[in-house]
Amino acid sequence: MILLVNGPNLSQLGSRDPAIYGTATLAEVVEAARLEHADLEAFNAESEGDLVARLHAARGDGTTGVLINPGALTHYSYALADALELLTVPKVEVHLSQTHARESFRRHSVVSPVVNVTITGAGLFGYRLAVLAVLELQRRATATPPRSPGAAR
Repeated sequence: MILLVNGPNLSQLGSRDPAIYGTATLAEVVEAARLEHADLEAFNAESEGDLVARLHAARGDGTTGVLINPGALTHYSYALADALELLTVPKVEVHLSQTHARESFRRHSVVSPVVNVTITGAGLFGYRLAVLAVLELQRRATATPPRSPGAAR
């Protein structure tokens, strides 16, 4: 199961500054991600503690990958980064807007150093790309490494 985590204010998608975030609702964002992988659990919380607790639970509930849009917590939540760092499954950070083209405080992520991939600025499609990235990282982790020429048989 892939866990899709959305943080504070993402519940307001569809009405929150459509010029930046688009017009898709959070339900439409989740559905876009599900188009790539049916076994997806969506979790949204407005509080940092609830997000951290859900990530801790992911360590033992069969989660095989995590997609996360931490919202504003991206820029300062070391607690969230620490919770993500504990996970040994593929992790992808995703943002609807191009965070590097926005306000200076949005250009730094404390989450990026503890995830495998970061996707920004692709809008709704970014969530589909994030699922594909998790699936590819899972595939690579389970692939048999090629044998080198002359290796013992």
